[in-house]
Amino acid sequence: MTSPGQFVKAKMAEKDWTQSDLAYAIGTKPASINQILSDKRSISHNMAKSLAAALGCDAVEIATLQAQWDIGKADEPDAAIAARAKILSQYPLREMVKRGWVDPDHGRGTLEDQVCDFFGVSSIEEVPHLSHSAKKTSYENIPPQQLAWLFRVKRIAEEMMPPPYDKTLLVDAVERFAELRSRPEGVRHVPQLLEKAGVRFVVVEGIANSAIDGVCFWLDDRSPVIGMSLRYDRIDNFWFVLRHECAHVLHGHGKDVAIVDCDVADPETGIDISAEEALANSDAADFCVPAQKMHSFYLRKNPYFSERDVMAFAKRMNVHPGLVVGQLQRKMGRYDFLRRHLVKVRDNLASSMMLDGWGDLIPTGR
Repeated sequence: MTSPGQFVKAKMAEKDWTQSDLAYAIGTKPASINQILSDKRSISHNMAKSLAAALGCDAVEIATLQAQWDIGKADEPDAAIAARAKILSQYPLREMVKRGWVDPDHGRGTLEDQVCDFFGVSSIEEVPHLSHSAKKTSYENIPPQQLAWLFRVKRIAEEMMPPPYDKTLLVDAVERFAELRSRPEGVRHVPQLLEKAGVRFVVVEGIANSAIDGVCFWLDDRSPVIGMSLRYDRIDNFWFVLRHECAHVLHGHGKDVAIVDCDVADPETGIDISAEEALANSDAADFCVPAQKMHSFYLRKNPYFSERDVMAFAKRMNVHPGLVVGQLQRKMGRYDFLRRHLVKVRDNLASSMMLDGWGDLIPTGR
């Protein structure tokens, strides 16, 4: 590469000028010209214009040569910059670091090593969505933000040690859930009942804008996993999503490909969904409030639903009023209706299990 000093020297030779001649032409000291010719002094834009005027060349050409020369001499950037940029282009890396899922400051290996460990692969090219040449996997159709959340659930689930899955015990657990749904503190018994049935139950705070409610997948044929985000900390959403994911497990869904549920809704929303989702939605809605009884109540009271009627109906159904209110809100499209009954449950759940997120991190071995 021609240096800026070499370029100026060549132009001086064309005119048969000395350093003193050029210095005199542009009104500076010969020592300054000597530093430019030996590339010890960078040529400023103002100097480039002066040199161009004196030597009869293009100031832009001089400035470009100087920029290229400076770039060529600059130190190589930290390799971690490219790695961070590549990962950040697809995944919520800053959120993953903030939550401690990866720890570039105190973790083992480089950032790339930790991300590979997080996704259980040997090279960054194998991480889904990071390379067009990556081996196609069952995760290719899951958006990166949701996939990061899913793998966090998976990491935690892998370290749990419940007994092998027993479908009969999960059926029993669901029947027990029906006795617990009338009071917010009933959710405290959910983790123990699921563990007894061999279901790994994990709660990880959702990633912003991922719209994820829950997930169902299997580590192997005897190890189903239910993950929930508690995106809406409401009693109706908790029981609906939980029963929805339990339905997936009971029907054997999610064994080949993880089922990630976003914006879970009841069967009456009109959204075009798969047969698996329709079945899980139906089971969940019927669990929250028996479908036929809910339909009958709705027809009898519509369009005038008093709080007194709702409370009385909920008591007859042995459910918390929030479960009735949640379904009525969706049916009416009125999400302000009796909102005070949509009580929070996360604190109750946290009293009986560890939650990952909301300022807390579940420690994992790897």
